[in-house]
Amino acid sequence: MSHISVTVFCGSSPGAAPDYLAAARALGEGIAQHGMNLVFGGGNVGLMGAVAGAARGAGGHVTGIIPDFLRAREVEFPGLSELIVTDSMHTRKRRMFARADAFVVLPGGLGTLDELMEILTWKQLERHAKPIILVDILGWATQVAGLLDAVITAGFAKPSARDLFEIVADVPATLARLAAYSPSSDAGSSVETL
Repeated sequence: MSHISVTVFCGSSPGAAPDYLAAARALGEGIAQHGMNLVFGGGNVGLMGAVAGAARGAGGHVTGIIPDFLRAREVEFPGLSELIVTDSMHTRKRRMFARADAFVVLPGGLGTLDELMEILTWKQLERHAKPIILVDILGWATQVAGLLDAVITAGFAKPSARDLFEIVADVPATLARLAAYSPSSDAGSSVETL
């Protein structure tokens, strides 16, 4: 059993295909079954709510971090192990970063892409060395990587940017990767230095 904390970024919508919700539920359940702590955006909607609901249903420790102005809009998840309310989206991301030993990214919209790009940028700037795992549900992660490859080809990022994250084929492979991960003392810096 691993007691690492996994921050999951994912959509506040369920997506157009049932595979997205199925993957979110499988990830949440698996995180709990492996004794890992889940950190997520605090909402009871979309993939976000599915991950948290499955983790809670499997007896997992779930921390939701939500900005005050989104509490009503996203309908905060009830019955969490811990709910942290922040004053802004940026503070939310900083708190989600601080709680994470690793990041897992499921499909999502603009907010998910924002979270991914910020955490990739922080890693590029050597503010942390935590794993960033994109789960390739229905080719979603491959398409995101294609955008980043285009940025590299256009000369706006170095080829080493492709090494900032890893694409994992599915939820079982993601859980295996997380279970094998052991955070070292140099995996992340203090959030104050971001």
